[in-house]
Amino acid sequence: MGRWHDVVDSPIGPLTVSVVDPGQGVEPELTGVFFQQHRHPVDPAVLGERDAGPIRRVRTQLEEYFAGDRTTFDLPLAPAGTPFQLTVWAALGEIPYGETIDYGELARRIDRPTASRAVGAANGRNPISIVVPCHRVIGSTGTLTGYGGGVERKQALLDLEQRGRRLF
Repeated sequence: MGRWHDVVDSPIGPLTVSVVDPGQGVEPELTGVFFQQHRHPVDPAVLGERDAGPIRRVRTQLEEYFAGDRTTFDLPLAPAGTPFQLTVWAALGEIPYGETIDYGELARRIDRPTASRAVGAANGRNPISIVVPCHRVIGSTGTLTGYGGGVERKQALLDLEQRGRRLF
């Protein structure tokens, strides 16, 4: 099993994209999309070699997203996390493009209505930013709350989705 990464330029700053190749002719699986100065940065030891080839499909889909031409991603994912985190991250993928929900609603969607703080913590640990849309979760009063890439980037992503505004 090989691991690769590369840096993808984006209108909200460089993104480090990492994949793992499960072998046997299976497409590489996305393990991370990280901003520079990410709140929870990836350990460089798990990135593997730098190679643009294995992340080509991820790069293309991110470019389409930022151009306003893609509203969903269809990439194989392999996030590393606890069972609870994986449940939260799967639920994030169900939030439609251009919509937002609050942490309490996300907790209800995973049948853990009293776990909004734990859901928030899991959301903050999402290793696959943008593709697993943790930016679509906001505070209960409608305010933007923390985001691994910074609230300014969160706002830019929401603007892209809610107004259909191209970011480049």
